[in-house]
Amino acid sequence: MTPAVPGPTFRPLSGPAELPLFQSLSYVLDHEVAGDLEAGRRSPSWLWVALDGDRVVARAGWWSGSGAAPALLDFFDVDDALPAAERLRVGAALLEAATPAVVPPDTPRPEYERFVPPDWREDPAARAVVEARTGALERTGARLLVERLRLEWRAGTPVPEDTGRLRFRPVRDREDLLALMTPVMEGTLDAHGKQDLAAGMSAREAAERHYDEELARYSTPRDWWRVGELPGGEPVGFVVPARNNYNPVIAYIGVLPGRRGQGYVDDLLAEGTRVLAAQDGVERVRAATDLGNQPMARAFRRLGYVNFERALNMVWD
Repeated sequence: MTPAVPGPTFRPLSGPAELPLFQSLSYVLDHEVAGDLEAGRRSPSWLWVALDGDRVVARAGWWSGSGAAPALLDFFDVDDALPAAERLRVGAALLEAATPAVVPPDTPRPEYERFVPPDWREDPAARAVVEARTGALERTGARLLVERLRLEWRAGTPVPEDTGRLRFRPVRDREDLLALMTPVMEGTLDAHGKQDLAAGMSAREAAERHYDEELARYSTPRDWWRVGELPGGEPVGFVVPARNNYNPVIAYIGVLPGRRGQGYVDDLLAEGTRVLAAQDGVERVRAATDLGNQPMARAFRRLGYVNFERALNMVWD
């Protein structure tokens, strides 16, 4: 009888000194990991490798903006030199070994996000890389939630002057913004918002969750956040310019349902971009929108934002 061939060994990093081992495979976020470890956004115990002897054949890593429980699986790679079937098997096995050790019991598995080239479907090599990872994730029960456009305004790109159609004021407080977010959520084209509503949340509950889990974590000044109003004081929408741990961002933008289709999204986006572009040393402003949200995508293009990447978001039910 032929003896069984031992499979890879799965384990977390023993400490920051093993970061070069984790980075034996490559991904566009590699340059952020050392800083994340120092800032507490990652832990060596959240960075796992599959080892075939001394060779890393797969890796997985989680991130948390708060430094508490992991909130996102954003590193998952397999050695593309492996045969296709082996990539699927080893990748899925690593996730199934690491996830119970990283994610607290009775806690939903964090969403997976992968940044991919904007033309990944048309590029056979890029498509093979993407499908090796998504295929392994599907073996563990994950499904695609949404594909998103990642967009970037670059310093030197003209920003339209204020047209005067709207008056802009800072957001006063949490309730001020939630009163506008709630009706925006009711007709949202955003896949994450629709997922919350499909799970039984009310529009108000979904808005509160988005505010508390996403917007509230930004440490940049709240007076950057703007409400756009008609000259008579009636609000038409809002924009949330902010800075995350890595870049200035348009964190959220919304037009009230009764005011959609009138071009106000351009005014709001221009105001948010002006706020960020006026800060010292800003070389770019990042944003994202769902691939299916064509009205928002067109607004970004009109203002000169470039689609430099896409993001694939996968979830476990």
